[in-house]
Amino acid sequence: MTPESSSSNTSSPHSSGALSHIRVLDMSRVLAGPWCGQILADLGAEVIKIERPRVGDDTRSWGPPYLKDRDGRDTRESAYFLGANRGKKSLTLDISKPEGQEVARRLATRADVLIENYKAGDLTRYNLGYEQLKAINPGLIYCSITGFGQTGPMRQVAGYDFIIQAMGGLMSITGERDDLPGGGPQKVGIAVADITTGMYSTVAILAAIVHRSLTGQGQYIDMALLDTQVAMIANMNMNYLVGGKAPKRMGNAHANIVPYQVFDASDGQFVVAVGNDGQFAKFCEAAGQSFHRDPRFLRNEDRVRNRDVLIPLLAAVLKQRTVSEWIALFEPLGIPVGGINNLAQVFEHAQVRSRGMRIDLPHLQAGTVPMVASPIKMSETPIRYQSAPPLLGQHTQEVLADAGLTAAEIEKLRASGIV
Repeated sequence: MTPESSSSNTSSPHSSGALSHIRVLDMSRVLAGPWCGQILADLGAEVIKIERPRVGDDTRSWGPPYLKDRDGRDTRESAYFLGANRGKKSLTLDISKPEGQEVARRLATRADVLIENYKAGDLTRYNLGYEQLKAINPGLIYCSITGFGQTGPMRQVAGYDFIIQAMGGLMSITGERDDLPGGGPQKVGIAVADITTGMYSTVAILAAIVHRSLTGQGQYIDMALLDTQVAMIANMNMNYLVGGKAPKRMGNAHANIVPYQVFDASDGQFVVAVGNDGQFAKFCEAAGQSFHRDPRFLRNEDRVRNRDVLIPLLAAVLKQRTVSEWIALFEPLGIPVGGINNLAQVFEHAQVRSRGMRIDLPHLQAGTVPMVASPIKMSETPIRYQSAPPLLGQHTQEVLADAGLTAAEIEKLRASGIV
């Protein structure tokens, strides 16, 4: 057990997590694959992250900010890397060399799942493709994550979240209306295509684990950021497919529900999300208005058709009180309403604190590292925070020894720069 795993916030590795019987080789980098691996680690899997010697995951250098050590100096651990690699073991391994490939194949024989995000077909050149590994481990679940998938004319093109948000339609519906100040396409503030692809990949892997438990067979999973981006547009896709018109940017308004947007109060802005006619009636009565009796606004479909008339009327009323006054008035009535918090306010919010969404894990260099907890709450197999994100190569000796390599073999690999 490393120093990181001895804390009240952690348990001994794989003690009771839902996936405590699963071993994962995480050969991915940046965000989509690592995010998937982190979810599996939180669920109890042993996740071995294979990184390039001396360099590691690209995101280790994506700073500042970097985690500070006990003396207040920057470490090599970027905040970006820390956010997607909790609970993993780091093994440095040069798979471009035959000796490194042999080690990776040896590890793959003992793995249940392999996650990779190399360009389509790249790992086959290193004798680490699915068919090559399936021959030595038929039960292996092999998840490839790329920008555009393993088929199609763009299969060899590198995929980046920003490009995917643009190509996949998200930026066509995100941002202020083109006819208003500040109008035009906007990306989402996080790499949402990466994150959702990591989540979809996790779902696929879990389904494959269930299938293998019934049949003994592993399988290949082909995940693409573009596919995920297209799929996640959800109801806006259906608005187009059913209505025949490509939706446009609407800023903070909703295409199918009114009122459902940001409003100005006397001292700031807040969000109102009235989801049905009953809520709208309560909303109007609480605000001292009778708009819900107006034939133009009786039903949601009426309000959608007449939004350009209704919204200015509501805006004039809502400017008359403060954000906190409106929230105090609407919230007890079950009317969806909320302030617009920055991240400092988010982590101080009473509900966020009560849900334990901020945790601290022991860290070799910093003493402790702050982290965002998993949102998954399970009664019988709760999330186990096994360890902080690893230092580069922190577990190389441990992983190789566990795989059966002798001390002499490991030293030879070190001397040749393979690990």
